[in-house]
Amino acid sequence: MLWEVEIRPLGRDGERERVCDEFDLLTHAQRGGDLVAASARGVLLEGELTEADAARLAAEVLVDPLIESGLVRAAGGSSELAYTVLLKPGVMDPVAQTVLDVCRMLKLPVAAVRTFRRYFGPPELSSPDRDVLFRKVLANDAIEHIVVGPVRADHLGLGSAYSFQRVTVPLRGLDDAGLVKLSKDGMLALTLDEMTAVQRHFREVGRDPSDVELETIAQTWSEHCSHKTLKGTITLTDHTTGETRTYKNLLKETVFAATQAIRQKLGDDDWCVSVFADNAGVVKFDDANHLCFKVETHNHPSAIEPYGGANTGLGGVVRDLLGTGLGARPICNTDVFCFAPPDLSPDNLPQGVLHPRRVMHGVVAGVRDYGNRMGIPTVNGAVLFDERYLANPLVFCGTVGIIPADKAFKQVHPGDLVVAVGGRTGRDGIHGATFSSLELTHESETVSGGAVQIGNAITEKKVADVILQARDRGLFSAITDCGAGGFSSAVGEMGAELGAAVDLDAAPLKYDGLSYTEIWISESQERMVLSVPPAKWAELKALCDAEDVEAAVLGTFEATGRLKLRFNGNEVADLDMHFLHDGRPTQVRSAEYTPPAPVATGAPQTLAPQEALTRILGHYSVCSKEWIVRQYDHEVQGGSVVKPLVGVKNDGPSDAAVVMPVLGSWTGAAVGCGVNPQYADLDPYHMAACAIDEAVRNVVAVGADPSRTAILDNFCWGNVNDPKVLGALVRTAEACHDVAVAYGTPFISGKDSLNNTYAGKHGERLDIPSTLLVSALGRVPDVRKCVTMDLKEPGNDLYVVGLTRDELGGSHLHLVTGRSGGGVPKVDLQQAPKVFAAVHRAIADGLVRSCHDLSEGGLAVALAEMAFAGGVGADVTGLSHLPGADGLTDEARLFSESPTRFVIEAKPGAAAGLAAAFAGLPLAKVGVTLAEPRLRVAGAGGEWLIWAKLAELKEAWQKPLRW
Repeated sequence: MLWEVEIRPLGRDGERERVCDEFDLLTHAQRGGDLVAASARGVLLEGELTEADAARLAAEVLVDPLIESGLVRAAGGSSELAYTVLLKPGVMDPVAQTVLDVCRMLKLPVAAVRTFRRYFGPPELSSPDRDVLFRKVLANDAIEHIVVGPVRADHLGLGSAYSFQRVTVPLRGLDDAGLVKLSKDGMLALTLDEMTAVQRHFREVGRDPSDVELETIAQTWSEHCSHKTLKGTITLTDHTTGETRTYKNLLKETVFAATQAIRQKLGDDDWCVSVFADNAGVVKFDDANHLCFKVETHNHPSAIEPYGGANTGLGGVVRDLLGTGLGARPICNTDVFCFAPPDLSPDNLPQGVLHPRRVMHGVVAGVRDYGNRMGIPTVNGAVLFDERYLANPLVFCGTVGIIPADKAFKQVHPGDLVVAVGGRTGRDGIHGATFSSLELTHESETVSGGAVQIGNAITEKKVADVILQARDRGLFSAITDCGAGGFSSAVGEMGAELGAAVDLDAAPLKYDGLSYTEIWISESQERMVLSVPPAKWAELKALCDAEDVEAAVLGTFEATGRLKLRFNGNEVADLDMHFLHDGRPTQVRSAEYTPPAPVATGAPQTLAPQEALTRILGHYSVCSKEWIVRQYDHEVQGGSVVKPLVGVKNDGPSDAAVVMPVLGSWTGAAVGCGVNPQYADLDPYHMAACAIDEAVRNVVAVGADPSRTAILDNFCWGNVNDPKVLGALVRTAEACHDVAVAYGTPFISGKDSLNNTYAGKHGERLDIPSTLLVSALGRVPDVRKCVTMDLKEPGNDLYVVGLTRDELGGSHLHLVTGRSGGGVPKVDLQQAPKVFAAVHRAIADGLVRSCHDLSEGGLAVALAEMAFAGGVGADVTGLSHLPGADGLTDEARLFSESPTRFVIEAKPGAAAGLAAAFAGLPLAKVGVTLAEPRLRVAGAGGEWLIWAKLAELKEAWQKPLRW
């Protein structure tokens, strides 16, 4: 019997409002209310349960009687016209899984559950209205379908039995064209050189590969897993200098080399533990613990299905921490998003592209739900806007974890069991999978999870609890997560130095019908793979059972040097591990860099300074992100010291977050980031340098020690097959090396996402801006001495630290005035580390009341943010005293985005101490704090350039994203 529980809101119908607003946005009309009269949500229940059983479940579990009404009936029994949105069969439905678990606890005979959303509207829709409403508002065709009218189905079953058939791919006899076609048709993403290497290998062994062998090679050799572009040979022709430089391995010779140089210089004081060798970077924290940090990207999935893409992006990076060493406990999350402006006209959307407002809502909700449900605070991040991210948003998710010092390394031993722990395996994320029909059906052989997974944070929370207990009880010798490529990646990497034999039919499945290849490469979420000594298996299994976490033995690690896969006793793969991991031919590419042609800065100033300040504060990239931050729980675990929002009303923009990894200890960790892709349009080298500088100065501004600060790189680039695009990437990597070495900030982990390219509205190729995210993790010696950016009280002095130059190129002043060109901000590699050390010394000595870095919008924006965050006014009359500002216009003094600069608030009695701390470094007193709630800034000639009430500045900053 199939029952339906329909749940409607008793009061405000927020979902209806959302749908109507989105329809009106996309159609430039105000007719959404005519098309959708009401909304509902609900579940379909299949099983031998009575109507009374279904009513009990609704009353006790599904319906909140204070705000909802519930209706129980046989599925398809409604005569009311409705549009019902269902997840396509095979798409992960975590709510349905939770309902099913509850039914089992209540001993209700429910065999299957599916959730739905329902909308009620008119019987007839015009074709244009139907197209917008169904395809762009009510459902996402990547994972959902719509049933018009009653939902009728015999049952909710998802799978039928799989009939084994070993598939061999006739590869050896193909010519070059045939190899290219095979790669394209099979979505292997292998080049002709790589396909030729595979062909040569199997000719040598005297047979053709099986389908699963070819899929394994393609996954292992993919850009995502092997970073073959950044590790390849690249020859750069630099038209700036006329030089030609060749890198045999770009990553190794730039980013990696910087870390090696820093560690050699540190010698016995080296505080790096594990870098670029595990799922996350590891650094020393205290005598008993280390810290781990990793930032991942989930860009393409988030463009297809924003909620699921971001949801599983965060879930994946959390599993990276669980799979580092013998398992780290996540202590906080970070996120950085890059979107097109949310007010973009729908007329500018290319075919099939979601509106950026919808993307933004979905991405934020996905990160929110995963982090909050796992009980991990989200404490730091950034959001940037540029029209070039329209069809290719960037979604960076990061996690910091803590791990006992004696658990930082792992080792797979011959004879250890290959154990899968966590979620079951389905067709989630298998490339090339097709979606099922638009109806509920038992024809489950067409079931597909599509290209996007949906995560289940509750399952991952239970997995995390088991892993950490098992770690402390010594129940496994190595661990990694199932990320891209699923078991193929996890088992293949863990067994790379040994070998492994796996029985694929032993994997627990979500539903019947999966082939051996689908089981092996599925990217189903919440799964970990452990190397378990046989003597420990019984205890591990008992622990998993006690925590309601599934665990299964898939095989063994063997000292054979081969990867062997079996299905129901049939051998389906036998690969040489050396060929799998070392047989990929090195990519050889040419790159070139030509500086952009000089462009006139534009007409003289067209905005008065106060108007320019107001516009910059209201720019989407600068304005308050409180709408996002308030959705995240940043207090859970009780270790948040400096919050993402600070100030007298807890609504000012913090420079960085500070957490206490060990409660009861005063030692902390600061987390910050730097990203400024607009500078790359002028010079990618200096863009990268400024990103590192910003990440470091953010953590220094709250109290982190710059000499104990580690950084991470995330490259997100356009089409690297274009020599000019690749040239910008090479220049960025070169800057990463130079700046990291100068600053003494080692890279400990990183990730790249290349070929972020899409077709524009007229079919033209569009690349995203060259985007480098740099994340920083700094050690805070004593969190009691941390400072925040909000002004604290009247009567204090205001100082500017660092040199101000005429560096308005790529600035936010140019963004709001429509200008281009100008000098891009440049770091001083000699002076910057000294400035950071001095700021840290002043904070540690208690000389600083508040500190804020100068970044987007320069000095004017920094002063405004500090003032309205603290509710304290300021008079700034010392623009002409700014270090390095001789000869600059007042506009440049106010809005230059020169790096390595801070505004410091200090009591008058601290003047001598600050002078000593900054001896020989650029420091100048520029103003004082006042009780009056306003900001005044005088020009070099004494006239007031800015005279604004704090309430007006704050309103300009908060209004744009006050959703």
